[in-house]
Amino acid sequence: MTLDHHAESAASLNLPPLEIFFGKTAVMQAVRNKLERVAETDVPVLIQGESGTGKEICVRLLHAFSLRAKGSLVKVSCPAIPHSLLETELFGYEKGAFTGAMSTKLGRVEQSHNGTLFLDEVGSLDLGVQSKLLQVLQDGTFVRVGGHEPRSIVTRLVSASNTDLRSQVEDGSFRLDFLFRINAVTINLPPLRQRIADLPILIDYFIDHYAKIFHNAPELLSKSAVRLMQNYHWPGNIRQLENLIRSYVLIGSEEALVAELMPETPRGGITTDIDLSEPISLKNITKKATQDLERQIILKVLQENSWNRQKTAKWLQISYRSLLYKLSEVGMPEVPPRPLRIPHLVKKEERTLKPALSSRTRIY
Repeated sequence: MTLDHHAESAASLNLPPLEIFFGKTAVMQAVRNKLERVAETDVPVLIQGESGTGKEICVRLLHAFSLRAKGSLVKVSCPAIPHSLLETELFGYEKGAFTGAMSTKLGRVEQSHNGTLFLDEVGSLDLGVQSKLLQVLQDGTFVRVGGHEPRSIVTRLVSASNTDLRSQVEDGSFRLDFLFRINAVTINLPPLRQRIADLPILIDYFIDHYAKIFHNAPELLSKSAVRLMQNYHWPGNIRQLENLIRSYVLIGSEEALVAELMPETPRGGITTDIDLSEPISLKNITKKATQDLERQIILKVLQENSWNRQKTAKWLQISYRSLLYKLSEVGMPEVPPRPLRIPHLVKKEERTLKPALSSRTRIY
């Protein structure tokens, strides 16, 4: 069964519509296809991807469309729980197991019985806990801290990681047999920079979403601002994009949005902070450094000349045509971004939302 049959379920989970989350790029359609195939099975799934790519949304979709949807989705944020407490949080404890254990406590593993157990950032688990979880995956049994009787559960395990677990296996911080158990199926979520074709739909969705929340419909983003966003590398991925659009809808300043996407000028000029973990191309690095420096210089001169491109070209002693080419090449705005809007103060009850953004013509 495809996820389209569950579209209403996704809406009830307060998740983005499936066509928004998965977009239209081939790499995300491959993710959707794999998720559809494994959703109604009980195989352990490992979801890998950079921070902000939507790993938790994938987990919630897997649970909602699984045979265990009526059970609980129990999340364990592994890095957030101190190692000394992680075992009791996962497996619970018996009354009197230690000082202060005044009653029996069910752990997260037991709470996920007939549901889904979600281990977020699974790479931070210590080896001892990995060993006990391996037992759960092998035969569905575990023992509470301070207990002696094995207990049985039936649960589906989904794990997420933003690190390379195989490299952790090599350095001895992650068990190879545990890795084999948790990744019967691996879903790799691409970073936003690898699915830029989906950017316009995501921008539209977040603008519409926060316009309804803040009762404020902002002006459409200019073509140059969208072009800048399409050339940006998005280290924080979709989460960063969402925060940026939320701020834009609330404040209404395209100028502030553009400033967030501009590279910071290194204190000592050109930076030599490069990744030397593998062979590098001096030609490519030099070209990128030159582009970054040009971008910083052009932006500064544009701002000093109130975004007058004719004056900027003369100041930089280049032709007007060359300036336009460079602006396009480095993905900078060709026109000044709109400054902050100062809305008229109105009473809360008088605020009304402008016509739905989706009914207006987009320029990108």
